Amino acid sequence: MTNNHISFHNNKEYLDFVRILKGKIRNAQLKAALSVNTQLIELYWMLGSHLTSQMESCKWGAKVIDQLSIDLSTEFKELRGFSRSNLYSIYKWYNFYKEENEIVQQLVGQIPWGHNILITTKIKEVKKAIWYIQRTIGNSWSRSILLHQIDLKLYERQE
Repeated sequence: MTNNHISFHNNKEYLDFVRILKGKIRNAQLKAALSVNTQLIELYWMLGSHLTSQMESCKWGAKVIDQLSIDLSTEFKELRGFSRSNLYSIYKWYNFYKEENEIVQQLVGQIPWGHNILITTKIKEVKKAIWYIQRTIGNSWSRSILLHQIDLKLYERQE
């Protein structure tokens, strides 16, 4: 019986081939994650917009968010993101940026939801928030780095 098993552990061409494939797989994973994030942010923008519109036109108070959370969580059991606190965050986040709709919508989709919440809870001016979003995108800041930069008042020191 012949042994057709070849060892590739020391084969340079094979190791280069695997390295290239791993890079392509990681790149595809990153693109998929960014696409999912963009879709999630678009969904949250739409939810914030509709919720704000309905609350204003129907004169609903914030209690509607409690009921909406129950109804959406019941209907979409497999999805996260419809807790009362997250829906309230969506509402606040949308209303923070709604006057800068076109510019902001393009930017906020490029950073994770947790980054978005951090910015809108720590920053009170839209101009400053946009500045931090742009720096987060340009520097690929993690949430902890973003928080650190906000705490260090980087905006005030740069402007």
